[in-house]
Amino acid sequence: MRRTLIAGNWKMHGSLAALGELDAIARSAAAHPGIDVAVALPATLIAPAVARTAGLAVGGQDVHSADFGAHTGCISAAMLREAGAGFTLVGHSERRADQHETSQDAWAKAEAAHRHGLSVILCVGETEAERDAGRAARVVQAQIEKSVPEKACGDWLTLAYEPRWAIGTGRTPTLDDIAEVHAIARAKLRTLVGGAADAIRILYGGSVTGTNAAAILATDNVDGALVGGASLTAARFLPIIAAAVQSPEHAT
Repeated sequence: MRRTLIAGNWKMHGSLAALGELDAIARSAAAHPGIDVAVALPATLIAPAVARTAGLAVGGQDVHSADFGAHTGCISAAMLREAGAGFTLVGHSERRADQHETSQDAWAKAEAAHRHGLSVILCVGETEAERDAGRAARVVQAQIEKSVPEKACGDWLTLAYEPRWAIGTGRTPTLDDIAEVHAIARAKLRTLVGGAADAIRILYGGSVTGTNAAAILATDNVDGALVGGASLTAARFLPIIAAAVQSPEHAT
């Protein structure tokens, strides 16, 4: 069985003063050892967050594919590890859109993170235009094929499906749409890594809230959620964790 993962992504939000929100989140995570809770923070907050929140998985939001070099403004996997991070996001839709990152970039970053002992949440998802054109399945399959490293397994890789048009908009696909894409993603993983695909978690991301989390988490092949704005405060994030605790186990 795949353990449910609820992962927050603070994006370019937060400050040292805001880290108090993590205290209640960490307590909730400790009180519910049957699920995993993680938060991807701005790089400046990783070390202080790790120092104050034992038991809460803390990670980065991006990583460079190189171990070191003349890459101004970037951060390496070794730097993330030294700061105390245990994982990183790669291929997030906002980086694909705003920084024009490709699936090949995501692949290289995932390889670098794994090489340095970081777990990876690899993000894939279609734009609104691609969905309206009936190309959502093909886009997600192509991104998985080009982004997932060889010999990937559930020990270190998690996939996150985040339709770009749903992020931060308050819109979500129907539950049937989510189930369809997650099933397609699972099948594609199996063609790439065989039976190891069954241990790889697939999260849903895109306007997840305490109101819709229970229904989303009960959907076939949904093993958790990647949460943006609702992860910034304990008041909004804890109901999502509670929904995960109450959600039935997901069959492989």
